[in-house]
Amino acid sequence: MTSRFIDKVVVNVKAGDGGDGCVSFRREKYIPRGGPNGGDGGDGGDVILRVDSGMNTLYDFRYRPNLKAKNGRNGMGDMRAGKRGDDLIVRIPPGTTVRDADTGELIADLIEIGAEAVVARGGKGGRGNARFATSTDRAPRRFEEGRPGEERRIELELRSIADVGLVGFPNAGKSTLLRAISNAVPEVGPYPFTTLTPHLGVVTRGIEKLVVADIPGLIEGASQGKGLGHEFLRHIERTSVLLYVVDATGSLSDPVSDFLAVRREVMAYSESMKDKVNLLAVNKIDLVDSEARLAEIMDSLRKVAKMPVYLISALNGQGIDELIDGLMQVVRD
Repeated sequence: MTSRFIDKVVVNVKAGDGGDGCVSFRREKYIPRGGPNGGDGGDGGDVILRVDSGMNTLYDFRYRPNLKAKNGRNGMGDMRAGKRGDDLIVRIPPGTTVRDADTGELIADLIEIGAEAVVARGGKGGRGNARFATSTDRAPRRFEEGRPGEERRIELELRSIADVGLVGFPNAGKSTLLRAISNAVPEVGPYPFTTLTPHLGVVTRGIEKLVVADIPGLIEGASQGKGLGHEFLRHIERTSVLLYVVDATGSLSDPVSDFLAVRREVMAYSESMKDKVNLLAVNKIDLVDSEARLAEIMDSLRKVAKMPVYLISALNGQGIDELIDGLMQVVRD
């Protein structure tokens, strides 16, 4: 069974409780009435989110809905403090936003590798009876219980981070294109919705590099959430360049209609999409039966797209170098 990509989850986080303070008195051979020596309890551990480059999905949290750090240990005699509870370090993918699931408050927006956020703080350890000794009460039996650690529900939402986002209808050839221009190895197949997980690839040209995200194929109505529309579209919000990919053979309708439909869905999703640089790649030109038909497609798309248009075949490499140069140029600028 194929697992579905998970990019939004709600989990319960619970920091460790603080340990209790200790009630203890010195008991030595020649000091029958020694003073109080109860140590403090240890603080509870924190729950900490840490960005890990090796992760690209929140799928694992489907089986870990409850995350809990360790409790602090209780204080002991001879002024020995309890050990602090171990923090719980939770690995998350880059590009994860963290919100309070009940209030919607933004807690953190974690992008850089190694970035961290404490989402639940451990409870403070209680004081032992040694802390309560005074000139009038030299043998206190008073102590403090440890305080409970923070507990909350948090929502994790993953958005891909890339310089360029590939957008297009299913089976437009985006995954094949990503393989052709980068080091990524996404799943490819001659059927719609091969890609359910956004794949990232690094395109290298000399000393220059750019990251390209293959966004799963859209369908009409995606901007209203049809299919997996919202889940897919949020991944291009953090890209600076959109590369539209259409099928030159018109396997769904025709290249112009496909482009206009995809652009309409993208632009309807968010105002921020209007500020992005746009390019258009017309893929599968090796399957077009004549040069005249190619010229007709190119002329029609240039009239409606009003953006740089590239004729390519991701399968055999036609036009790929020119496309990479174009991408490098717009990302550089």
